[in-house]
Amino acid sequence: MYPRVLIAGVRGGAGKTTVTLAVISILRKKGLKVFTFKKGPDYIDSGWLNLFSGNPCYNLDTFMIPPNKILESFTERAKGDVSVIEGNRGLFDGLDAEGSVSSAELAKLLKCPVILVVDCTKITRSVAALINGFITFDKEVQIKGVVLNQVANPRHEKIIKESIKKYCSVEVVGSIPRFKDLKMPERHMGLLPYQEHEMQKEAEDFINRVSEYLDKEKIWQIAKNAQDISDIQKSNKFNINDAGIKIGVIRDRVFQFYYEENLEELKKYGMKLVFINSLEDKALPEVDTLYIGGGFPETNVKFLCNNLPLMKDIKEKAEKGLPIYAECGGLMYLCKSLITDEGEFPMVGVFPFRLKMFKKPQAHGYVIAKVNSNNPFYEEGVELKGHEFHYSKVIDYNTLPHMSFIMMRGEGIIEKMDGACYKNTLGTYVHIHALGCDDWVKGILKRAKIYKESKNA
Repeated sequence: MYPRVLIAGVRGGAGKTTVTLAVISILRKKGLKVFTFKKGPDYIDSGWLNLFSGNPCYNLDTFMIPPNKILESFTERAKGDVSVIEGNRGLFDGLDAEGSVSSAELAKLLKCPVILVVDCTKITRSVAALINGFITFDKEVQIKGVVLNQVANPRHEKIIKESIKKYCSVEVVGSIPRFKDLKMPERHMGLLPYQEHEMQKEAEDFINRVSEYLDKEKIWQIAKNAQDISDIQKSNKFNINDAGIKIGVIRDRVFQFYYEENLEELKKYGMKLVFINSLEDKALPEVDTLYIGGGFPETNVKFLCNNLPLMKDIKEKAEKGLPIYAECGGLMYLCKSLITDEGEFPMVGVFPFRLKMFKKPQAHGYVIAKVNSNNPFYEEGVELKGHEFHYSKVIDYNTLPHMSFIMMRGEGIIEKMDGACYKNTLGTYVHIHALGCDDWVKGILKRAKIYKESKNA
């Protein structure tokens, strides 16, 4: 039956992440095993969902992943007692006037009941009109409950609840006061990643406070009564399998942006993942390919520079042809230098780019990149759907390296180009999702196998 619920907001910033974490918390306290999912291109919220559920958080992004694979992934991974899905932006917000790839479209695809989070700041009776607008806007979307957020005082709450009861056909399943002394930690990309947050106890205390204002039995009933999902079409797997291949993954407090499905897909084809710490390990272990995901090298740049032996080793291995796939923060790490408010710092130096951090995003949103020339991992002509979100920008370089992507949507590294190549290394600002890009898995496995065979020749 897949008991499940999707937490959505009337807009971005309405408090849906806080409510989602609180819902996870109350369901776990009820003794239920909770699995979590995040709609939209996101790593930070997913990290918090992972922490509070005690299980990996998976992604359900309908731009990057085809509908049949969304359904297949959800039913394959929703193995607990209940699944909690966090939406993104407002419930009906999508890429266009039709609301394509919105949280509402995901809810319909999964036949998932929705709990709507409403920010009640400076609004009373109009909340009822707002809720009715959401309920009637698309009647295929099953809005089954409402959580009121930022409630000022008991009188404020009374007027809103009475208005909803009189005019709306939906239950209030939570009413959260405006906390003046507590909030979740934030930074320029949203919430602070839980890996960097030194006060997890305080975050947990905050969510526990919020949880007191939710009706766990009503929420559980909404999730438990979700419609059944059937007729899931299983996708075919391709035939590349070599259990002897080792994929190095730099994963630590600096490089933390990985979709769990990407790592799981590599393991499905017999790959062994070898995790590496960029701050502590002095050299790469014996691996056949290195995968460096996104993260925050800019906030950890001094710590990275304190580990020069690893940086030197990566550069030497790249020169000798080790296949390296680097996304966003990984790309930044492989560049010549990174300029922050604290100065200019040397990076690994595989690519000749000098990067600078800016106060505002230099690119943000979904992207489509077309592979238009030879590179280590992708066949020419492949179209990549993904996303980019970075505050860094190339400001200087000696010689432009070979660029293998043209950006059909999005900014890329420089002048609508991306996919910087050097020998068997590819660096990109584009984050991709393995379930929407078989070519990524095929490319990594093929290149790793070639490299392994060359070493053993």
